[in-house]
Amino acid sequence: MRWIDQYELFLFDLDGLLVNTEMIHHRAYVAMCKARGYELSITFDEYFAIAQSDAKGPENFIYKTFPKLQKEEPNWKVLYAEKKRAFLDILQKESAPLLEGVETILKALERANKKRCVVTHSPKELVDLLRKQNPILHSIPNWITREDYTHPKPHPDGYLLAIERFAEKEDRIIGFEDSSRGMRALMATRATPILVNSIDVETRALFDKEGVKTFRTLQELINRNTL
Repeated sequence: MRWIDQYELFLFDLDGLLVNTEMIHHRAYVAMCKARGYELSITFDEYFAIAQSDAKGPENFIYKTFPKLQKEEPNWKVLYAEKKRAFLDILQKESAPLLEGVETILKALERANKKRCVVTHSPKELVDLLRKQNPILHSIPNWITREDYTHPKPHPDGYLLAIERFAEKEDRIIGFEDSSRGMRALMATRATPILVNSIDVETRALFDKEGVKTFRTLQELINRNTL
């Protein structure tokens, strides 16, 4: 993995990139709706396409699908809090595993004493639970969670904050994302953006056309000398 010597700061998304939580988020939305008396009948692939393109994707889809629910509870923050509780309930019963190649890359970065930071849309409460379940995540010294910045991805707020805090002026920076909106956030910074997504072929094709390097898994990067 000689490519890690090319950079001084490494930025990572969390959900769907380091930890396999996307399916749990899908189940949590289904559980939230069910508790309210509504059956959210979308497949995981449909949910992923909605969620990865727009931070308000699930909100807009659920309210459009269930206008009665919107009348009952027009404050999305209330429903999102219920979804978060459902997510935590699932995580209390089963762990969200690391994705392929994550542990190897994180150990290599730790040995090389590289600066590294996670920038996630998830709140600190969920992040702390995921870190407890996957101790290798504690090797990442810097974390920026949803409470730390104002505008969610695709706005670059979170990544700009990470660069401001942890990068020197001359540092070369690389960032890894699995979603379209996460990539847009990275591409609005001076970091080199890398898409890692094994689910959405169309998203990979889109960024391939834009000249962005894309991979299915982080495992594919382990034996590479350059990126």
